[in-house]
Amino acid sequence: MSDAGRVRILIADDHAMFRAGLIALLATQSDLRLVGEAASAERAIELVATARPDVVLMDIAMPGMGGIEGTRALRAAHPELRVLCLTAHEDPAYFFAVVEVGAAGYILKDASPSELFDAIRAAHRGEAYFSPAVARMLLDEHLRRTSSDGESFDGLSPREREVLTLVAEGHSNKDIAEKLTISVNTVAIHRAHVMQKLDMHDRAELVRYAIKRGLVRV
Repeated sequence: MSDAGRVRILIADDHAMFRAGLIALLATQSDLRLVGEAASAERAIELVATARPDVVLMDIAMPGMGGIEGTRALRAAHPELRVLCLTAHEDPAYFFAVVEVGAAGYILKDASPSELFDAIRAAHRGEAYFSPAVARMLLDEHLRRTSSDGESFDGLSPREREVLTLVAEGHSNKDIAEKLTISVNTVAIHRAHVMQKLDMHDRAELVRYAIKRGLVRV
C-alpha cells in the first residue's frame, strides 16, 4: 500500500518498552505507518509539525505537561489532528477530562491489539472510540443513578435501555439481535428511537448527556 493510503501515527509515551511494543504491533498492519515517537507531550507537540501524523497515541500519565494538557495543546494548534489517549486505569476522572479536551478516544493499555487497530482506524475516519469496558462502567453508573432517583431516563423503554447499553459497549446490530433474541431490523429501529429521543449520534455524546444530567460526576 502506498503512503498516501496509510494512516500516519505518532506515539507519545514515556516508557520506552511500551513504545517499542506499540511500534511492533503497528508494523503488522499494512495500512498503518509510524511517523514518529516521543517520550513526552512537549516533544510530541514539536514533532507533529514535521511528522504530520493523522493520529497521535498519547499516554495520559507522563512527566511534565502530561497527556491531557498535551492533547489540549495539540487540538488547539491542529484542530484536524486526531488524538487517542492511552491509560492503564479505568478512571472516570481521566475519561471526562480527555472528552473535554477534544480527544478522539480513550483506550486502556491492556486492550487487545485488534481493539487498538479499530480505535486508530475509527479516529482516522473522524469517529469517536472509547474502550467498551469504560463505556460499560459509565453506563452502569448512569442507569444505577437513574433507577435510584426514579427519573424516567427521557422516556426510554426498558428494551431501549438494553439496546443503548449494548451499542455503547461497541456491539454491532447483529450481535445485539443475537443477545436479545430479536431481529436485526428491530435492533435498528430501537437504536434509531434511542438516538432520536436523546438527540445523540455516538457513544461520546452519551457520556456528555450523563454529565449534563448530573448522573455521572467527575
